[in-house]
Amino acid sequence: MYLTAEKKQEIFKEYGKSEQNTGSPEAQIALFTYRINHLTEHLKKNKKDFSTQRALMRLVGKRRRLLDFLKEKDIEGYRALIKSLKIRK
Repeated sequence: MYLTAEKKQEIFKEYGKSEQNTGSPEAQIALFTYRINHLTEHLKKNKKDFSTQRALMRLVGKRRRLLDFLKEKDIEGYRALIKSLKIRK
């Protein structure tokens, strides 16, 4: 499994407000970014894996909606998160 419980806790600790706060938009965006990067690498090797391609597109859409929400609520937090995750729009 590419995403262990320890890795999740590490992501939530770094980007969330606390380890237990797994619902914050920052933590969810960081987790989605990790998963998107993993699926992108998988699709580079397996070009005809269309179910993974569909899952990747859904994740990108979820992350985009969360980023838009964060941008509306906290523009400075949005900019800091974009910079730390190295996401470009």
